[in-house]
Amino acid sequence: MSLQPSPTGARQIVWPSVVTVLSAAILIGAEVFGAAFAGGWALAILFGLDDTGAHVLQAILFALGVFIMIAFIRAAQRVEPFTRRA
Repeated sequence: MSLQPSPTGARQIVWPSVVTVLSAAILIGAEVFGAAFAGGWALAILFGLDDTGAHVLQAILFALGVFIMIAFIRAAQRVEPFTRRA
């Protein structure tokens, strides 16, 4: 017995939805990652850390930004589906 679902129809990419979500992701990504680097720098100064501490904080905030972007893409894909049945 096969556990894979059988294809019920061809899927078609909805390009306007893909372009909309990717455009929003680029805009939001620039803000999120810019804030991560600036925030890491500002927190390092606030806490009196050296350059290594600033880079560590920036890396942590960058990783948080990656999770935020993944969550955004998943949520946006639910609102604007990338595929539809032909």
